[in-house]
Amino acid sequence: MSDTQSDIYLSWAEYDEKIEQLAVKIYRSGWEFNQILCLARGGLRVGDIFSRIFNKPLAILSASSYDDKVRRPRLTFAKSISMTTPTLGDKVLLVDDLVDSGMTLGQTIVWLNEHEHYDVSEIRTAVIWYKAVSIYVPDFYVDYLPDSPWIHQPFEKYEHMDIAKLAQK
Repeated sequence: MSDTQSDIYLSWAEYDEKIEQLAVKIYRSGWEFNQILCLARGGLRVGDIFSRIFNKPLAILSASSYDDKVRRPRLTFAKSISMTTPTLGDKVLLVDDLVDSGMTLGQTIVWLNEHEHYDVSEIRTAVIWYKAVSIYVPDFYVDYLPDSPWIHQPFEKYEHMDIAKLAQK
């Protein structure tokens, strides 16, 4: 991981290592959960890897608070959770890549509690990066970032890729 102009840039290997470090923290905590719920898009890779490592079902909730690098004033949720199990587990590990303002994690917990048919009894949160500006403190995290830098993840290149130019290669 290198730090240039307060931004953080990660390679795929560094990104995978951070996810593994987060998994070990959760494992060592001794907390037992029966469902992983990841927030799309940022939490998809974390959720996928956790589902494989912990051998737990993965559910996905799409939520969006960003438009490029600009935070929107409100959070938008999908109408439902995508899952392959008949019901959502009652002990949910909610994962995302980072907590920035804290709005997404905080409002997701409210959203889950308002949707009683999911019957969740306990929710704990896990992220790779916890920024100091966040109003929400995650239960598990790898790095606390007091300066709240922008994080450039290895898949970021796809956000600016032109499919027509890629097809010409």
